[in-house]
Amino acid sequence: MTDKPPIERLLGVMAKLRDPDSGCPWDREQTWKSLLEHTLEEAYEVAAAIETDQPASEVANELGDLLFQVVFYSQIATEEDKFTFNDVVTQLSDKLERRHPHVFGDRNLQRHELDKVWHETKAREREAKAMTSVLDDIPNNLPAMTRAQKIQRRAANEGFDWSDYQGVFDKLDEETVELKQAIESDQAAEIEEELGDMFFTLVNLSRHFSVDAETCLRRSANKFEQRYRQMETLIQHDGLKVSELDQDALERYWQQIKQS
Repeated sequence: MTDKPPIERLLGVMAKLRDPDSGCPWDREQTWKSLLEHTLEEAYEVAAAIETDQPASEVANELGDLLFQVVFYSQIATEEDKFTFNDVVTQLSDKLERRHPHVFGDRNLQRHELDKVWHETKAREREAKAMTSVLDDIPNNLPAMTRAQKIQRRAANEGFDWSDYQGVFDKLDEETVELKQAIESDQAAEIEEELGDMFFTLVNLSRHFSVDAETCLRRSANKFEQRYRQMETLIQHDGLKVSELDQDALERYWQQIKQS
């Protein structure tokens, strides 16, 4: 144990893990790029802990793992004289204060004005970085639905949007017709393209109802998984196998699970 403040202790632990002589061989080998998959995994584990109502201690544990990723990147940057963890914290604090003038400045904003000010501030930040499009700083490697929703939101903030959700439903009907035509023509590339357009439109629909598309789909997948596992258990209890049953039998089991 130590009397050091927790964050100083953590930074010291990280530096020790990366020590070229006495550190951990695995930690010493890591680079920014090699850490990426671990960072994404840790972020999803935080989301899973929250969505599945894990105890607060487990959420704190997962948040710690995610924080460790930030400290890890910062330690590598420190070794390469790029920046330090304190630089990360300072830049974050500066940005939060800059984007919240109603809290840290003298502007008195109403709730309905906050989004406008936020986007104006972001626009100035993009200009300072010589970015010419509102879409310039959207990462290409975001999950597809998250990236689609972010692109749509940026375009909508510029006024490129349907006036209400009915326009999105009309577009969904249009995409459904085009997908059916692609299927009838049996063109794999066209089917893929039209399916993509349909997914993109569904993301737009979720945005109009202030629903996060990625979270929405993840929860539906989790719900399906839970029900499928229950159906498997029920079928096995009856001495049968899923693969041995026809569609009618499977549907009866499925409906039984849904109604339970």
